[in-house]
Amino acid sequence: MLIEKKCKICRSLGQKILWNNRCASNKCALSRRRTRPGMHGAKPRVLSDYGRSLIEKQKIKFYYLLKEKQLKRLVEKAEKMNEPAPQALIKLLESKLDNVIWRLGYTDSKLHAKQLVSHGHFLVNGKRVKSSFIFLSPGDVIEIRPQSKDIEPFKNLHKKFKIYTPPPWLRIDVNTLKGEFLRYPEPEELNLPFNVPLALQFYSK
Repeated sequence: MLIEKKCKICRSLGQKILWNNRCASNKCALSRRRTRPGMHGAKPRVLSDYGRSLIEKQKIKFYYLLKEKQLKRLVEKAEKMNEPAPQALIKLLESKLDNVIWRLGYTDSKLHAKQLVSHGHFLVNGKRVKSSFIFLSPGDVIEIRPQSKDIEPFKNLHKKFKIYTPPPWLRIDVNTLKGEFLRYPEPEELNLPFNVPLALQFYSK
């Protein structure tokens, strides 16, 4: 996905999706231009209830790097779980492999994490994986494939992990570089840039 296209998505949604380091820098297009892309971007946007739920749904889809069918499948699964659907959906999304790799600190962005997974650079419970559409359970262990530890993205991880602390539901061993998914996060532990209940309304129509 080109940088310009990603920036247009953030401007259209009015929310930083945190694609990469550019999003957190002064180069962020949304910080420099608060208007939506297009010739009518400067005009105030009047949204219906459907429009608001659509935007929140889109935020979730892009934030977790999902395709439309994948997100719909997760929503359907969350609605069948024995807890409120918004909480269940957050648990599923936060346990997605590329998201966990990013939060553990192996990479600086979810896009990079997804790319490294697709190239087979990670093991989950000792098995090589190439799909980021994998969901972890408490106790699952993530590690860099031994043959990949010396490639450029992982060369300075020991130094990084000396100063980086992952969120409390994850753990990283600074010596072995192994990560562990300890538990599912609670909603109040997350500062998510979207409204999950409102997004779920999109699928109830």
